[in-house]
Order: sequence, then structure tokens, then C-alpha cells
Amino acid sequence: MTLSAPAIVIMGISGCGKSTLGRRLSEATGYGFIEGDDLHLPEHVARMAAGTALTDEDRWPWLERIASALKTARDGQGVAGRIVSCSALRRRYRDLLRSRVGDQLLFVFPKVPVDVLRSRLRNRPNHYMPASLLDSQMATLEAPMPDEPVLTIDGEADADQSIALILGFLALRNDVNARATPR
Repeated sequence: MTLSAPAIVIMGISGCGKSTLGRRLSEATGYGFIEGDDLHLPEHVARMAAGTALTDEDRWPWLERIASALKTARDGQGVAGRIVSCSALRRRYRDLLRSRVGDQLLFVFPKVPVDVLRSRLRNRPNHYMPASLLDSQMATLEAPMPDEPVLTIDGEADADQSIALILGFLALRNDVNARATPR
């Protein structure tokens, strides 16, 4: 399947379903999936696990690693595309990724009410991110603006419905792009 976005970031607050959605979208598209948490430095994971939020200075090198992973898809290095889970909570983080990856980067934002996120984080086994950091993430989140290439979806929806919605959006975007391209 050729899609209009060879690079996709599943973004949002911890517990919104980024990893689950990224893996499922990878299966549906044949794109490679990269768990953004795996690109954090071990000392940053330890700090977050201890309940200390990262600073912007901590995040910039991580975002550069995310951009490099996504850019592989743009450089045509034998992959159909890449999907990365990455919080990308601030506009400037998303702007950095767009500047490094290019205009065919799509962000997907599963939006979830804070009470649902809190419950998910409390009941999530084997993950370093404590529920105590939810408030700092909520304070950091800058909701995507209309001028950003972000598809906002219901983060409480069934994963199959979410995948169908994303694929439908990408198909529609392909169709629009095909019609706009002079022949």
C-alpha cells in the first residue's frame, strides 16, 4: 500500500494508546514501527521512573533521534514507511520533527480525557512512566492547531475503528494529492 505519509508520529500524553495504535497501524500498512520510548537515554528513563519530568534540554536530543528514525523512511532506505510513538507535546517539538522529516509527515493524536488517562496509567503494568507525571504532561501539552498536519482521533475508540479512520484519512489524502498533481 502506498500512502501519502511515509512518516507517521502517533503523539500524545502517556497512556493515550500511542504504542498500541502504532503497532496496529504498522501491521495494517507494512510500515516499520519504532517505540519512541526506546530512543530515550537510560538516565532519562530512570528520572521519569523516579517521578521527575524531563526538561526541554533533555528532550531535544531524543527528538533528533526520533527525526532520524523517521527520516530513514523519507530517504527510501528499503522501508515503505515508518511509524514512531512520540509524545510531541509542544508545537515546537512537532515543528522540529517536521523541519527534519519533511512535509509528508503526519501526526495522529489520540485524544483521551484526563480521568481515563489517570486510570490507564495506574493500571498499566511494567511501564516506567508513573501516573504522578500525568499532570506535568497535561501542563506541557499544546493542543495541535488547525494549521498543523495532525489527525485528531478519539483515543477511547476501539483500535480497529481508529486504524480504519487513519487509513481512510490517508486514502482520501492520496486521492486529493493525485488529483492535484498535473499529468
